[in-house]
Amino acid sequence: MQGKLIRYLMLMVIMGVYSCHGNSDKTTHYAVFKGVYSFGPEVKSFKDCDNGQEFWVTDNSEQLELKYSQLNFEKPYEPVYVEVEGIKVHSGKDGLGSEYDSTLVVKKLIKITKEIPQDMCN
Repeated sequence: MQGKLIRYLMLMVIMGVYSCHGNSDKTTHYAVFKGVYSFGPEVKSFKDCDNGQEFWVTDNSEQLELKYSQLNFEKPYEPVYVEVEGIKVHSGKDGLGSEYDSTLVVKKLIKITKEIPQDMCN
C-alpha cells in the first residue's frame, strides 16, 4: 500500500513539473529586439536601436554567446549587431546585472553580425 502511494505521489510531482514548464511558453509573449550586443567576462549588455535603452542580457538560447565567441575578436566587449527574440524582465537587486533596470532574456538568436547598421543604431 505504501509503495503505491509513493509511486502515485512521484507521478503527481512529475506531472506537475511538466505541466508548469509547458504552460510558461504559451503565456509568455516574446518580442524581436534589434540592437548592439557586447559580451565579456563581467558584462553582457544590449542597447536597443529603437530607443537607446540598455539591458543586462541572459542568454537562454545558448546561441548568442556561442556565436559571439565564434566571431574571434581579439579582445572582449567588441560590439556587434544582433536581432533576438526575447522578453524584458525586471533585473534583480543583487549580483551581476543589478546595475541595469531590466534584463533581456534571449530565447532565440535571429541574426548576429560585426557590421552595425549606422542608419539604425547610432
